[in-house]
Amino acid sequence: MVGTVPHWGDRVLLCKRNIEPRRGKWTLPAGFMELNETLAEGAARETVEEAGAQFEMEGLFSIVNVARVGQVHMFYLARLLSERFDPGFETMEARLFTEAEIPWDEIAFRTVRETLQHYFDDRRTGQFAIHQIDIA
Repeated sequence: MVGTVPHWGDRVLLCKRNIEPRRGKWTLPAGFMELNETLAEGAARETVEEAGAQFEMEGLFSIVNVARVGQVHMFYLARLLSERFDPGFETMEARLFTEAEIPWDEIAFRTVRETLQHYFDDRRTGQFAIHQIDIA
C-alpha cells in the first residue's frame, strides 16, 4: 500500500473513510498500487482520488512492515499547494489538522498512527528521516 503525508504549515491532511474497513475513521490518503505505476505514482494517484488535493511530492518518509498480513505500507511526504480539496467517493471529508487536533482515537489504521507520530516528532526537530517501522 502507498500513500502520502500531505502537509500545509503545521497541519496534515486526513481523510474520513467512506468505505469499509473502518468506515467513518480518519486516515492518510493511501491505497493499493495499480499495475505499471511506481511507488510515487501510486501514492500521488491515491492522494488525488481520495482527497482531490493539489500537492508537490517530496521524499519517501515511512516504510511500515505489517508481517501478519503480508503487507508493506509506504508513505511519502507531500507539500500541499492549496487548502482546497475535492475528495472522491471513498472519502466523506478531507480536512487539515494540527497535531493537537488530530482525533487519535479515530485513526483507522495503526500504520497511519505510527507514521503520523513520526511525522510530528520529525517536524519538532526539523530533521525528516526515512522511518522503518515493524508492526507485529
